[in-house]
Amino acid sequence: MNSPTNAIALNRVTDLVQDDRVHSDVYTSPEIFELEMERIFHRQWLYVGHAAELPKPGDYRVRKMGRKSVIMVRGNDGRIRVLMNRCRHRGMAVCEQLQGNAKHFTCWYHGWVYSNQGDLLDVTQPEGYGDDFDRGAFGLTPAPRVEQYRGFVFASLSATGESLSAHLGLAKRYFDYFEEASPVGRIDVTAGVQRTVYRGNWKFVGMDGYHPYYTHKSVMDMWQARRDGNLGDTHRGDPFSDDSGNLTRDVGNGHVLLDMYGGRKRHLEHYLESLAKKPGGAQYITDMKAAYGEERARELLIWAGDPHVGVYPNLQLIGIHIRIVHPIAVDETEVLMFPVLWEGVAPEINSARLRVHESFYGPSSQGSPDDAELFERNQLGLQSDIDPWVYLARGMHREKVDSDGSLIGMPGDETTQRGQFKAWKKMMQEPG
Repeated sequence: MNSPTNAIALNRVTDLVQDDRVHSDVYTSPEIFELEMERIFHRQWLYVGHAAELPKPGDYRVRKMGRKSVIMVRGNDGRIRVLMNRCRHRGMAVCEQLQGNAKHFTCWYHGWVYSNQGDLLDVTQPEGYGDDFDRGAFGLTPAPRVEQYRGFVFASLSATGESLSAHLGLAKRYFDYFEEASPVGRIDVTAGVQRTVYRGNWKFVGMDGYHPYYTHKSVMDMWQARRDGNLGDTHRGDPFSDDSGNLTRDVGNGHVLLDMYGGRKRHLEHYLESLAKKPGGAQYITDMKAAYGEERARELLIWAGDPHVGVYPNLQLIGIHIRIVHPIAVDETEVLMFPVLWEGVAPEINSARLRVHESFYGPSSQGSPDDAELFERNQLGLQSDIDPWVYLARGMHREKVDSDGSLIGMPGDETTQRGQFKAWKKMMQEPG
């Protein structure tokens, strides 16, 4: 049931998002943020983690679903579960470490013990409970819905709603490109995580092709000057110009991408030539063709493992990393970046991929810190709301429907932002 404050916010949602602009309150209003927690992060499908993070029974990761702490764990039976991090006695968190391996979880308040499958194993001083106490009814509470696609674990805190397959829709193919960049179709997500907190709204993160030549001008200039290439460098020429062959794409349900396929296809031969000169590169190309066939391998090599897609509302697959966007407050956001390695390739290939990731997305890199600074300045500027509208009309006049039904625009068009806000508006208005 909505609180009076949320009811007021809900009544305003229709007016806050128009076809070509949004009101700054969508970024700055605490009431709107509370409604987002209720309608989006505590109801819709959220990405929790990847099965490859949990290679062994007992491996676990503590994650957030909105404000709810959950444990993603591979039980002794090999099954991956998403369990609420809450003792069934007094409600204390039973897992305080962010990751590890455990046969059981213990509540340090009163000593209740749970298996890594969520079953209640032991109750201290059991004589204090009657004969009708049923341990089976007091296991850790599972998330109401948990599904996977290609090892990506999603969960929803609502018992009802569309299937994960329906939610992902056209975005599923981009998970395939991400996984099948490995010649054995498997990725390794145990390299660690970078955590960044910035003082700005969660909806600023990612999928903007208009800003790179301004926010990241020095990096763009360097890419333009480079001629030898490297394992991660498929951005030849001018990747964000209208004649690059690249696009922005809205594939529905808020899922959007900076589609670099066209531009990378133009420069594939240069990329393959450069790749073949690197340690392990020639064998990687050979293995990809053997695994997937000439045509599919060529398509996968064009994507280079980087679909650059945002899966609404909290997941992005960018460069070599999996990114989780976690809203903390209306003006505070945590971003988690998990570098991904490919299985079935030479170690030198994964080392080179990590160096490329560090150069743009690392904590002292040339790119990602600029973005965090940009988002904080954006949050500051939005407070000056005498004229409160944010204009998102770039490219509307030239947007087209592609053959698969997705909407496409030029690389710097705001097709992506409009696609995300269409989903935001729909989710915020869905009856609870």
